[in-house]
Amino acid sequence: MNSLQTESQTERIQEIEQIEIKLLLEGIYETYGYDFRNYAYSSIKRRVWYRAQIENVNTISEFQARVLYKPELMQQLLRDFSINVTEMFRDPSFFKAFRTEIVPVLQKLPFIRIWHAGCSSGEEAYSMAILLWEEGLYHKTKIYATDMDEDIIEKAKKGKVSLEQMQLYTKNYQQAGGKKEFSEYYSVEDNYVVLHPFLKENIVFAHHNLVTDHSFNEFHMIVCRNVLIYFNKKLTNRVYDLFYDSLSDKGYLGLGSKESISMYSSADLFDEVNTKEKIYNKKSKVK
Repeated sequence: MNSLQTESQTERIQEIEQIEIKLLLEGIYETYGYDFRNYAYSSIKRRVWYRAQIENVNTISEFQARVLYKPELMQQLLRDFSINVTEMFRDPSFFKAFRTEIVPVLQKLPFIRIWHAGCSSGEEAYSMAILLWEEGLYHKTKIYATDMDEDIIEKAKKGKVSLEQMQLYTKNYQQAGGKKEFSEYYSVEDNYVVLHPFLKENIVFAHHNLVTDHSFNEFHMIVCRNVLIYFNKKLTNRVYDLFYDSLSDKGYLGLGSKESISMYSSADLFDEVNTKEKIYNKKSKVK
């Protein structure tokens, strides 16, 4: 067999694999209502094969049959698709920029609404609560923390994090401009840290799917960091439209270090506030 034949066969196998994954995602949408059809293909493919290999199947078609007939397998796959990578005060320079550049604007408002979209297990939402508490704004703030994974939302509500992470989290807090001892915000129970209950008082944890759900309020700040990198261009634009519609006039949008508003087809609707930290704000509407 010559190299041209081998290359042709490889391309054919890849084409079939792509068709199989497309059919799997269509089947998931029709059967369970979860829509992953516009997620980045390479990311979805990697996660599908991870679960398929655990199931000891040789083809995606065989895996599809199991997923459609076994809801418990769908729940495992859903967790695979949910990118739950987070930490408290992740990218401390982002929170420091928020403290120095955005807080002075928020101080002028009678009330503040902030949305953490794709909040995972809640560490960044709790970080925001701590920051706003230190700046004297938490009492007039409502933080909405949402994720598509209902299990991870239940975990976030508990306000518990692994004790072994606290050295990193303390360092992040200090670099983010923290004003107290970080240990003032939690107690230790066994191998976990339990955040003090007052930090939960103004946080609403709820299920929300950026792919299919609509705007549910008007916000002065939306934080969605390192979530859009897993979406294709069509879905990315849909989510940016959602954020635009959900922001108040001159409201702020905070993205992740690997994301950019330039990926949005209507990027000119936003102004840059801090290029390095990927903070933008919605332009005033023309009257």
